[in-house]
Amino acid sequence: MLETFKYNLLNNWNAVRIIRLVLSIIIIVQSVQIHDALFGGLGAFFMYQALSNTGCCGVNGCAPSTMKTPANTAEEIEFTEVKNNNHANLP
Repeated sequence: MLETFKYNLLNNWNAVRIIRLVLSIIIIVQSVQIHDALFGGLGAFFMYQALSNTGCCGVNGCAPSTMKTPANTAEEIEFTEVKNNNHANLP
């Protein structure tokens, strides 16, 4: 468990994770300045999300995918031409 946390702490940093970390530091500093525990809890929540690379859905529920997907392969598409030879029914 400690190894997993250490791996998540040191790897897979992206822009959203950095924003969460910066936002959590700002919120925690502000909560200490105004003596607001609820605001501090919100900052701690964002700090946990940033450090553990999780979202609000739980363990890697909202985390960005770390597996690279192969490029989309082009498939041959078969088309069938449809003609309407009944021009007498047009208004």
